[in-house]
Amino acid sequence: MKPFLLSLILTSMISQGVQAAERPNILVIIVDDLGYGDLSAYGATDLKSPHVDKLLSQGMQFNEFYANCPVCSPTRAALLSGRYQDMVGVPGVIRTHADNNWGNLIDDAVLLPAVLKEAGYHTGCVGKWHLGLEAPDRPTDRGFDFFKGYLGDMMDDYYTHRRHDINYMRWGTETVDPAGHATDLFTEWSCEYLKSQKDREQPFFLYLAYNAPHTPIQPPEEWVQKVKDREAGISDRRAKLVALIEHMDDGIGKVLKCLDETGQAENTIVVFTSDNGGQVSVGANNGPLRDGKQSMYEGGLKIPCGVRWPGKIKPGAHSTFRGLTMDIFPTVCEAAGITPSKKLHLDSKSFLPTCLGEEQPELREYWFFRRREGGNRYAGKTIEAVRRGDWKLLQNSPFEPLELYNLKTDPLEENDLSKKAPRIFNELSAALRKEVQRYGTVPWQ
Repeated sequence: MKPFLLSLILTSMISQGVQAAERPNILVIIVDDLGYGDLSAYGATDLKSPHVDKLLSQGMQFNEFYANCPVCSPTRAALLSGRYQDMVGVPGVIRTHADNNWGNLIDDAVLLPAVLKEAGYHTGCVGKWHLGLEAPDRPTDRGFDFFKGYLGDMMDDYYTHRRHDINYMRWGTETVDPAGHATDLFTEWSCEYLKSQKDREQPFFLYLAYNAPHTPIQPPEEWVQKVKDREAGISDRRAKLVALIEHMDDGIGKVLKCLDETGQAENTIVVFTSDNGGQVSVGANNGPLRDGKQSMYEGGLKIPCGVRWPGKIKPGAHSTFRGLTMDIFPTVCEAAGITPSKKLHLDSKSFLPTCLGEEQPELREYWFFRRREGGNRYAGKTIEAVRRGDWKLLQNSPFEPLELYNLKTDPLEENDLSKKAPRIFNELSAALRKEVQRYGTVPWQ
């Protein structure tokens, strides 16, 4: 690690009276393209997710949680950096080919594993990375002691694990070619990691990133049959997605069971979330929200989220307190007794007080969302949204005008008020322009 990066991290190690031996283990589970309504805990009626439901019921379930971006790489960059994704060079999806790549993690971005590692944590990453395909942007270049997973964006096949006929499966920096469904592999490797940490004195941080239920919708056949036998009249398309989610839920259950069996569960804070909304074209359910993945409407941004910490967070709690993916960074740091240095320039804030049942003010006045993408639909340009209170200004296509909605009176975003509320429109538009100028200081190619 570069010396100046190390100096930034070391200045963040301000203890809050938590000794290393007392620090909780940290497990962050992020899944891929799970819609807001695609868990039974969030209202799904044709889907059973008992393990994630149980996890949520054992802690606090958030009903107003948002992804930083409606697609993969930017949200992951925000989570692991605690910053708006543009400020670490990842406004869009990182891909294999330069002509369709819209991000490059900047060299001086300090990621969560590096901060936790300097505080005495062993750091592990299992599953989908999606923040760089080669040095210096692989997990083990960025603070993870252990990595076993997939470097790329999506897999063209859950069993062969290739993208553009390239094998991106790695164990550390070594290419591996394991047999099996990716969900099963990531579950197995996570359990192996947890068992390896059982007798270590230092706490661990495991970042578990499933690529399910991202396309291709390819669940094991027996899981599809199970859904069809149970759900009379379900379409083939929906049955496959439900099966992929239920198979993933089963894997998460195995990981949590392993945490119990190793005796680590009682001292582990677990965070569960998705990277963006569900993909409507493959049958995702985003609940009572407009649109889905890729979109700046609520269905693309609002996501499930829950936090469990035995003995600290009251079981069965529900909260409408609003958070962003990037706020997970300072939240788990606070749980670990770490105050991140101001030199890290975090845009995020901890919502741990809310988790612990305490009152806290709204995390920010303005909430920004942004995405860059190619193709004829976006042409390398960006789409944006900004929210203040109940008001939300958005541009869902770079070729369409800005739209203004009041989410309190119009949660489905059906009535554009851009012409009827000019003062609000101008205030939010000015705030958005100022933020876009800030992002312009950081290169992304």
